[in-house]
Amino acid sequence: MKAVFLALALAGLSPIVTPAFAATSTATPTAADQRLQAIYDAEWTWRLNEFANIMEGLRTKDGDRFPGVTPADWTRRKAYWQKAIDQMAAIPDADLSPEARLNKAVLAESLRAQVANIGWRTYEAPLNSDTFFWGEVKPYSALENAAEYRRYLKRLADVPRYFDENIANMRAGMARGYTVPQATLKGRDTTIAPFTRPGTDNPLYEPFKTMPDSIPAADQAALRADATKLIDGVAVPAYTRLLGFLRNDYMPAARTTIAAADLPDGPAFYRDQIREYTTLDLGPEAIHAIGLKEVERIDADMKATIAKTGFKGSFPEFLQFLRSDPQFYARTPAELLGFAAYVAKRMDGKLKDVFTTLPRYRFTIRPVPDAIAPIYTSGRGGLSACLFNTYDLKSRPLYNLTALVLHECVPGHSHQAAMALEAPDRPPFRRETYFSGYGEGWGLYTEWLGTKLGMYETPYDEFGRETFEMWRAARLVIDTGIHSMGWSRQQAIDYLASHTALAQLDIENEVDRYISWPGQALAYKLGELKMRELRGLAEAELGPKFDQRRFHDTLLNMGSVPLPAMESEMKAWIAAEKLKP
Repeated sequence: MKAVFLALALAGLSPIVTPAFAATSTATPTAADQRLQAIYDAEWTWRLNEFANIMEGLRTKDGDRFPGVTPADWTRRKAYWQKAIDQMAAIPDADLSPEARLNKAVLAESLRAQVANIGWRTYEAPLNSDTFFWGEVKPYSALENAAEYRRYLKRLADVPRYFDENIANMRAGMARGYTVPQATLKGRDTTIAPFTRPGTDNPLYEPFKTMPDSIPAADQAALRADATKLIDGVAVPAYTRLLGFLRNDYMPAARTTIAAADLPDGPAFYRDQIREYTTLDLGPEAIHAIGLKEVERIDADMKATIAKTGFKGSFPEFLQFLRSDPQFYARTPAELLGFAAYVAKRMDGKLKDVFTTLPRYRFTIRPVPDAIAPIYTSGRGGLSACLFNTYDLKSRPLYNLTALVLHECVPGHSHQAAMALEAPDRPPFRRETYFSGYGEGWGLYTEWLGTKLGMYETPYDEFGRETFEMWRAARLVIDTGIHSMGWSRQQAIDYLASHTALAQLDIENEVDRYISWPGQALAYKLGELKMRELRGLAEAELGPKFDQRRFHDTLLNMGSVPLPAMESEMKAWIAAEKLKP
């Protein structure tokens, strides 16, 4: 499921309080509110049963299995979701309270995307260049008690069924020409190979190497013995069959074209993907034009920053200098992770200037797991952890790291997820829904916000931020170019390499991601542009009354919403702020 599934106590400050604007949810619900709540409460209960492994993990009893992914499962889900959409459409927005209207907008848009994807049968290609269904088996967070270990064991027993259903779907996709592009599959089979090893060297066994002391020694021994039997006797054969299928059947038969337009009814499919990830009704041509305009603007900024460094050569020569000079690269994984942690703590000290409300939940910083690091992005942040890639350190420049930490960790995705988790009086589905335009737009906005907070200490750091912004602008050009304008993979690589200081490995991985994940890359820049547009409107309308802390509180505490809903909410906030004395 793509659309449905995503104590900082500063000295002298009072305890964290709930946002004042959340009080709207305490108003007496209307009859229409109650009708809507009956729909989303029922859908949530149904969803938990359908996707317990994804939604709740190993924390609850239903987390001991993987969801069914057969065509019949998806057809049944499509019918349920379409019925819920129809029921919501019968409730007039005018009869709903403001908070309920936002609930309706969120659920309707997320379910629309689900129904559309099932209609396109996207489940027949359950992987892309950096995300794979076989990577969902091993938990990457520590297991906390014996019950969670037992559920994990039951999940291991379910691997053959889950893999076989996915393989059957992939064969159906192969039969109709709906596959991941062959160009983006190179090396992806190597992510399976470690899981075919028997014994304690298998990554699936890692949670059993260090177990909580609260589990008695005898129980630990029994759980380890069961794990060895299940890994060797059940999981390893399933991974081995999957590896054989991928290498011998799927990769050779994968399509040699790269454009979404080349898929069955491809232009309409691509337009639907744009809607899913951006929540906007924009066509490829309009997005391409926005991208070209942004690339031109940022290019001028980058050249101005180069002048501040004192470098006298050309733009390509400056890029080569950044890519080759040892001063810009960590010598050890610990050095890179330490620099990331330093940036995060510097930002912690500035949060009081960005928000009035701060979350209690803390994230950690970890390296990307070795099994996926060679084909993974440079960093990715979530509620529990920020991951940074320490593979091939000469491809991980430190001048990019400040912007990356702001985006992925704080005040970006990890902070954003904690705020969503602790926001009061919100239906559970709101806490679990993630729209890329909103979420990734915020991440990119925080990179820009760092310029106002003094986070970029050298011109090289600022150039790293600009190269990241150029990277997101170039995506608008590249994604639409590939999927609707006939661009080749090499053309996309050359375009990104000539406009950014990204390492060559990152450039190739990123282009492969755009090829195998149509539309997703568009969300970042379009979301950020909308947020900066709204901030500019607030500054113009409110003048000296503008407080960025309250602006950010309002923006983040509505939770992940479609961009049109976000715009409506922020304009309503601006109007309310204007009325204050």
